[in-house]
Amino acid sequence: MSWRRMRRVTAKNPSSADYERKCSALDILKALDATRAIDLYYLDETGFTLVPPIPYAWQVIGQTLEIPSQRSKRLNVLGFMTRQGELESYVSEQSITSDVVVACIEAFFAQVDKPTVIVMDQASIHVGHRVQDLQDDWARRGLYLFKLPTYSPELNLIETAWRFMKYQWLDSSAYESWERLVAEVEKILTGFGEEFVINFA
Repeated sequence: MSWRRMRRVTAKNPSSADYERKCSALDILKALDATRAIDLYYLDETGFTLVPPIPYAWQVIGQTLEIPSQRSKRLNVLGFMTRQGELESYVSEQSITSDVVVACIEAFFAQVDKPTVIVMDQASIHVGHRVQDLQDDWARRGLYLFKLPTYSPELNLIETAWRFMKYQWLDSSAYESWERLVAEVEKILTGFGEEFVINFA
């Protein structure tokens, strides 16, 4: 037995055949990205509020660290991350909808100089009509969407970045006020890949 955090998992499992097929295809995309034949990005969204996740911490025996918790707005982040640890992010207090996803894709990938693939899960905002209607146009420009099998967040590397942000990099003092939370989240996003690094090798 060891003392460590439990991990949340999806309530259902993906189809084994679909999962294996998608994993094989993703391996090919990663190999092409490694040779710079394509650019591969991972897309996902996350949110931050003043209700903090409760991380483990070393504490003086007899004393308990307390983290303030209060109801608040939600700071939403949409990110595009490469396997090389580069992150482009969009931060907003507004809800992330299919229209927002489309606007971010259009902004971040207005021009591509080689075939570019965006890996994403099948959340409703990723498979809505707005996104579907533009897939053919994007493909003509060299931009392709790769939909992961359902219930398989472990295949989306950017999920790891969100986990590091929430449970390792975001200091408990960030939850003292909304302004402090916003500043700390933006500090991590700005320093991602330099001050805040994940090794995906």
